[in-house]
Amino acid sequence: MCGLVACLRPGATLNIASDISRVSTAVERICHRGPDGSGLHTVGDAVLGHRRLSIIDVAGGRQPLLSEDGRVALVCNGEIYNHESLRARLEERHVFSSRSDSEVIVHLYEETGADCVTALDGMFAFVLTDGVRLLAARDPLGIKPLYMGRDGDGGLWFASEIKALVGPCSEIEEFPPGHVFTQDGGLRRWFDPPWSQPLDHPAPFHAPALTQGLSRAVEKRLMSDVPFGVSLSGGLDSSLIAALMRPYVDELHSFSVGLAGAPDLAAARHVARHLGTRHHEYIYTPAEVIAVLETVIAHLESYDPALLRSAVPTFFVSRLAADHVKMVLNGEGADEVFAGYGHFAAIDDPAALQRESVRLLSGLHNLNLQRVDRMTMAHGLEGRVPFLDIGFVECAMAFDPRLKLRSQDRPEKWPLRAAFEGVLPETILWRTKQEFAQGCGSEWTLREHCEAIVSDAELSDAGRRFPIDTPGSKEAYHYRRIFEEMFPGEPLRRTVGRWRGAFDSSEEREHDA
Repeated sequence: MCGLVACLRPGATLNIASDISRVSTAVERICHRGPDGSGLHTVGDAVLGHRRLSIIDVAGGRQPLLSEDGRVALVCNGEIYNHESLRARLEERHVFSSRSDSEVIVHLYEETGADCVTALDGMFAFVLTDGVRLLAARDPLGIKPLYMGRDGDGGLWFASEIKALVGPCSEIEEFPPGHVFTQDGGLRRWFDPPWSQPLDHPAPFHAPALTQGLSRAVEKRLMSDVPFGVSLSGGLDSSLIAALMRPYVDELHSFSVGLAGAPDLAAARHVARHLGTRHHEYIYTPAEVIAVLETVIAHLESYDPALLRSAVPTFFVSRLAADHVKMVLNGEGADEVFAGYGHFAAIDDPAALQRESVRLLSGLHNLNLQRVDRMTMAHGLEGRVPFLDIGFVECAMAFDPRLKLRSQDRPEKWPLRAAFEGVLPETILWRTKQEFAQGCGSEWTLREHCEAIVSDAELSDAGRRFPIDTPGSKEAYHYRRIFEEMFPGEPLRRTVGRWRGAFDSSEEREHDA
């Protein structure tokens, strides 16, 4: 996992000294994403910068990565899980300079151009150029972040976080998931989610499809040259991931956080004892929750209230994990795929439930996935999300959505629970879902703090101060005020993901870890 910055001036004169300086400054703003090293390279009309978190080929995978002749340069953030099979095919015609999983992108591009992205199985955002042509791309669901910007001199910029582009760029926008950008073709979609189409012939429940699919998704994400573990809330999703990891790891590290007495702490301890993990936990105080709030907003680059509530415990658990490992798996994505959120209980039409799941999946990239990426990378930690494996999502979304409707006999996420019967203790397998912020105890601490420091007069004046996306509560007002001080201006506000829709309240939206 890493951070990237790229500046390109198609058809313009490259001011080497000025652009190198500005890219270097931008890279340092995201140095937390890559504490293990940095790299800078110029090619043609481009300057590429990189901060590295070493996961694969610790000694030899420094970026930017170059083609054999040095004409093509790449900066990439992410992991390519099928890199070994791609490498075996490419080695017949190319000489690799490292064992880095990202290097396969360079040689795939030499052979197939922008279509190289269709061969990649992983989470990624990258920029690649030969000094004349440019290719930027983002993975299908937007697990890894990417932003685009333009400066006043015709320069085109890309970066992993907004803060890297503040200053150089007057225009900033999010690079959408499943898209590529080329100079001649502009921005275009390369991945069309198969689950976005209506289900003409829903699949019947088949437990082995889920158990085998999720097991494969977990196994491929154990690819690592450094120690790794699991974020364990004690809920169904993270507990299943831990259980599936356990047979492959002699000493599996698990991590849990919460306020004293938080239910997640007790549940996580139960799971850790059952699985025999080496369990670590951190009990934080209400004062610590309040103290880290501005830091969390600075890293998260969002003011969405529900997202902030769950970002704070994610920040703490990432900090804890980073003291012991460099990569963690988590249970993110299961609630979107299996209709686990509370508002799904109000849906009694299978087609409507399916549409809502599709909607949530399409918005993950700048909500929950942004939270996971930013909070882990704030501590130089990589987070991986097996439930969002493309093959697994396609399989689970093809099931008859009636199986996900709730009833007296079927609680939320029934297909997932039924498929993994016997894998976890019954009290965990059938544990009622809690939002992450509720389960670890941070939600009410934040709400009470905001109620105490925002006056009634300030909230009444919110429409004048924030005429677009006006905060409707003191909590929302406080987060928005902090965000605006750090990231002022409408272009930056437009990058913030906000939930809207018939089944959802924009300020009470649920988020889970």
